Amino acid sequence: MFGKILSRGAFPRRALAVALAMFGAGSAQAVEVTIACGSVGTDVEICKKLTAEWSAKTGNTVKIFAAPESSTEQLALYRKQFAAKSGEVDVLSVDVVWPGIIKEHLLDLTPFAKGVQKQHFPAIINNNTVGGKLLAMPWFTDAGLLYYRKDLLGKHQAKVPGTWLQLAATAQKIQDAERKEGNANMQGYVFQGKAYEGLTCNALEWIAGNGGGTVVERDGRISINNEKAAKALDLIASWPGTISPKNVVTFAEEESRGVFQSGNAVFMRNWAYVWNMAQKDGSRIKDKIGVAALPRGVGGKSASTLGGWQLAVSAYSEHQKEAADLVMFLTSKQMQKKRALMVGTLPTYPALYTDPEVLAAAPYFTALVDAFNMASARPSSVTADKYNAVSAVLWSAAQDVLTKKASGAESVAKLEKELIKIRKGDKW
Repeated sequence: MFGKILSRGAFPRRALAVALAMFGAGSAQAVEVTIACGSVGTDVEICKKLTAEWSAKTGNTVKIFAAPESSTEQLALYRKQFAAKSGEVDVLSVDVVWPGIIKEHLLDLTPFAKGVQKQHFPAIINNNTVGGKLLAMPWFTDAGLLYYRKDLLGKHQAKVPGTWLQLAATAQKIQDAERKEGNANMQGYVFQGKAYEGLTCNALEWIAGNGGGTVVERDGRISINNEKAAKALDLIASWPGTISPKNVVTFAEEESRGVFQSGNAVFMRNWAYVWNMAQKDGSRIKDKIGVAALPRGVGGKSASTLGGWQLAVSAYSEHQKEAADLVMFLTSKQMQKKRALMVGTLPTYPALYTDPEVLAAAPYFTALVDAFNMASARPSSVTADKYNAVSAVLWSAAQDVLTKKASGAESVAKLEKELIKIRKGDKW
């Protein structure tokens, strides 16, 4: 058709060249990028809204991949796809402990980040960097937090504890006083003591907060067998049956929240999701709670275990450039702010925790900056695909102390031997 128009002199040669160039460029650049962006709650709905903005900006389209709800099942599915070198999913949602586990299958995003990674919380970027490669960009974060009943602290003229020893003393004081006044179910402190990943997170906070290291250091050194780590575990072992219920060794996140939200605990360790649930209409503790960074150990500092999700690009994607561009768009400060305002997810940019619009919607964000600045990554990057085994022996060792089957010293000595067996040699 273009040839006929040109032969009649009705379409200038220069205009024709421009039209052909635009037509060719458009057809070459327009691609479909598939993203697995979660499947829990409003994940898919929010993902569709934000990716639509990228599509309008770039001319590319986005297909949402239906991922399993369970993170364990998600990882298993990804591994099957990696084994087949499948590019079915271009952009992956990645749990904070996965970068080291699936490092061989992710694209290095350093060239695409162009230095913006320096604007995120350093602990998250360090977690996502394996072997010098930035394998994922932070999307939203989480960290272990201390929840407290501000009404009860005010009633009993107590301060928010800065150390674990202060927490234990304050918890005991208020628990005993409230029980005398008629609430026989009042507990001083609830946490995640069940033998699972949640106990690993708690144990890392106790140990690191007491100056006992991170169990396995970033250089691969096994550091757990030390006096400070042992003393941290011994302190916590004194809680079940005193300031905590005896069955706290069966508690996961929801069991802890259930006790706290029913009005029967002074303090609780949990993740950020609890705030919105505790503030809903009908909650017995609505407008009665505060949030702070976790207490520190003796001579140590506050330590929060890092949580949250990242976005990564599959090494088998046929559209790596476009997929990386989508990742950078979704993890940008502007998009993280929108997501925070929409559903209250926690941004990974410290600057957004002083943003007036964000604070108007979620005033408790001001209490979270310290927790995220002091967040500690689980030793998943260095232990890579052996992390699950590492975590299992860690939570088992911690529960042995909680259930009085071993002392702190005995437990960390045994744990060191088990970690050496898992490592099998000098390198992970």
